[in-house]
Amino acid sequence: MNKSRGGPLAGLRILEIAGIGPAPFCGMLLADLGADVVLVDRLQAGAEDIDLGAQAISNRGKRSIAVDLKTADGVRKVLGLVGQCDALIEGMRPGVMERLGLGPEVCLARNPGLVYGRMTGWGQDGPLAHAAGHDINYIGVSGALWYSGQPGEAPMAPPSLVGDIGGGAMYLAVGVLAGVMNARATGRGQVVDAAIVDGSAHMMNLLLALKAGGQFTSERGASLLDGPHWYRTYRCADGRFVSIGSLEPRFYRILLDRLGLANDPAFAKPHDPSRWPELHARFTEIFVTRTRDAWCELLEGSDACFAAVLDPDEAARHPHMAHREVYSHVDGVLQANSAPRFSGTPASPPAAVPRRGEHTEAVLREWGASA
Repeated sequence: MNKSRGGPLAGLRILEIAGIGPAPFCGMLLADLGADVVLVDRLQAGAEDIDLGAQAISNRGKRSIAVDLKTADGVRKVLGLVGQCDALIEGMRPGVMERLGLGPEVCLARNPGLVYGRMTGWGQDGPLAHAAGHDINYIGVSGALWYSGQPGEAPMAPPSLVGDIGGGAMYLAVGVLAGVMNARATGRGQVVDAAIVDGSAHMMNLLLALKAGGQFTSERGASLLDGPHWYRTYRCADGRFVSIGSLEPRFYRILLDRLGLANDPAFAKPHDPSRWPELHARFTEIFVTRTRDAWCELLEGSDACFAAVLDPDEAARHPHMAHREVYSHVDGVLQANSAPRFSGTPASPPAAVPRRGEHTEAVLREWGASA
């Protein structure tokens, strides 16, 4: 067992079939929290693979075995490991694992208590289930991309964060852990169908509640969180950006006071949508008069709901992020540390990325399969 890792999931055994995107990220999250995650890797990278090597952060903390799943011997070895683990996660298109001889029916026959986690964009069934796609397509169909843009502009979301990670990897992790809890109580495993369209749609429920309450409309840029001048980003004199989120009236008053606008009648009705374009233009003119750092000196740490927009390297150096040790460098690679945090079973610092097949013999020996 990978005994060097600490965290609340220590002792949990996860078998991950190598892939790309959200499934490996889910495996990393579980490994960060102490699970013994064994990555079933190819003998060598395929022609279309993006092989990041030691920079593959999503593989950190895992152990890697190299197996040829296109051979009967490779499948036999993996089935041997299936019999010894709590959960399996895979991110293939529907039907691929079945064709390899490693589908849920076969694996659950080998280990009835197994939680079989499946990560796809469209889900295991439905008209689009077998179509190719990526994050932007899944959140486009789920509705999660709709509000990510201003009127007259094309919607744009942070790459991979909303779909692959938020609606995909995180929901797979929750599903696997919920399945493991149930399996330990009942002795029965099950299949977890984690689809990005499902997860990213589920993430919309807060906005859907606002929509039902009249705070959101289907018109982009005309609602509480995507239209007002007080919930925007603004360019500064040095070309950098700041973010304003003065949603509540008391925070809005603090913002106006700091900007010297407390007595300006133009800003007296912040919830009047007809005035938002004019007030946004005023804020645009104001924020471009100072540098980002100058605005930080005036507004950061106040209840104006203000923050600079930082690139990842700047974020790692920010005093708040540095105090909480949010980022670290491992083998020269900037990466975020484990989250969330646990008082009684703290997670270990980020571990190195394994070499392909580095732990093949050790894992097969420890998990009871033949090397």
